[in-house]
Amino acid sequence: MIENSFAITSTFIAYLAIMLAIGYYAYKRTSNATDYFLGGRTLGPWPAALSAGASDMSGWLLLGVPGYAYAAGLEATWICGGLLIGTWLNWLISAKRLRTYSITTNSITIPDFLASRFLDKSKLIQTISAFFILLFFLFYTSSGLVAGGKLFETVFGLDYKIAVVIGTVCVISYTLFGGFLAVAWTDLVQGLLMSAALLIVPIAAMSGGFTQVDIDLNTINPELLNMWTSAKGEPLTAIAIISLVAWGLGYFGQPHILARFKATRSNKDLTTARRIAVIWTALSMAGAIMVGIVGLIYVNAHPTLEIADGEKIFMILVNAIFHPVMAGILLAAILAAIMSTADSQLLVSSSALAEDFYKQVFKQDATPEQVVVVGRIAVIGVSLIALMLAMNPESSVLGLVSYAWAGFGAAFGPAIVLSLYWSNMNRNGALVGILVGGITIVVWKQLTGGIFDVYEIVPGVIFSAISIVVVSLVTGGATKEVSAQHQKFQRQLVELD
Repeated sequence: MIENSFAITSTFIAYLAIMLAIGYYAYKRTSNATDYFLGGRTLGPWPAALSAGASDMSGWLLLGVPGYAYAAGLEATWICGGLLIGTWLNWLISAKRLRTYSITTNSITIPDFLASRFLDKSKLIQTISAFFILLFFLFYTSSGLVAGGKLFETVFGLDYKIAVVIGTVCVISYTLFGGFLAVAWTDLVQGLLMSAALLIVPIAAMSGGFTQVDIDLNTINPELLNMWTSAKGEPLTAIAIISLVAWGLGYFGQPHILARFKATRSNKDLTTARRIAVIWTALSMAGAIMVGIVGLIYVNAHPTLEIADGEKIFMILVNAIFHPVMAGILLAAILAAIMSTADSQLLVSSSALAEDFYKQVFKQDATPEQVVVVGRIAVIGVSLIALMLAMNPESSVLGLVSYAWAGFGAAFGPAIVLSLYWSNMNRNGALVGILVGGITIVVWKQLTGGIFDVYEIVPGVIFSAISIVVVSLVTGGATKEVSAQHQKFQRQLVELD
């Protein structure tokens, strides 16, 4: 149990105060839906890049990945490599085109963009897209709340359920008022803190902790240091490797990451932002793996340490090595990771309810102020449902994330990428692709054995892409109006570049 010291508590309070101050300042600059959901499209390259990274990684970067590396060793390199490649390709393939097309169609949310892209007057694309966003974000947000519960439980010795409630209140507090600007600006601070913590902790453990005891590396399972075998010494199968690397496919459909592309102030800034994002991701992934591996060695060197939950290895190392003041700062990085993603998820969920349900389906003449109010009410509603899902202390952060990640990647990834590049794609193809991708994830997750052991995002993305192409061609391709809009987008892309 980590010491509930005054220094650690004070650090947490100071950190929360700073984040709330940023949220309040952003609240004063938020007057309409574009401000609340996209920050008025004013993000520079640094906040855009680090906000995308911080909102992407969340608590699973400091808890889930180190815990996976702690249990499986260098096998975690596959998943981290896939995520790094996915980050780079997403910025390279989608960023400029999505930002430009969202301006061409004057769209704020992903469902709004897809509906506007294909001139869908039936509202079916927006309604179904919003449904999948709410479904999968409940699990994604819940994973952040689980991470928060483990953090406050370990740091302050609180009951898990009470700890989850406290973490939820922290996230809601500034997301509710500041909107996108609060999220993006706090993500900039939190992204830097997260990467710094992941690099500092394992280096400090190796230089300080290892020299104080005799380490017998023979006590470490050598298979954990081999990326081609499992912890049991069995060679990784093709299905296992494909499943791990396939995590990178998820990036193309994550609404909270794609929102950063649309909110950037210019297309030129996106090139700089891509480089920053890739470097940040590479350092953070390397640090997360190092925490798990170094933690494994450290625990073996200290027989008195007992770890029932590998996802707490980061916290264990921090407590064992650092002074309470420094420990408080580093542990605040976990809270930073949790808040940076959960707030983004809540914001996208609220935008889906406000923009894509309330405004489009129920009240098309809603004023910008009314949409923002509905969005803020939605933040509370989604948070409460996610809180109920997070109440199980046995929940795995990485497990919850993997399901939501696959859901978004399959439901929206193929539809968004093809909509940005393929001029003959039509509304029917987009609609069927979203349905097939989302449903495949839900069904495939329930199946086991043989080919069904592959990570569900693989069949989800493949089936979705095939459905889009086949249905678009069978139903006559793009209409003249949709083709004309795509040509307008192509011209604007050249102008903005």
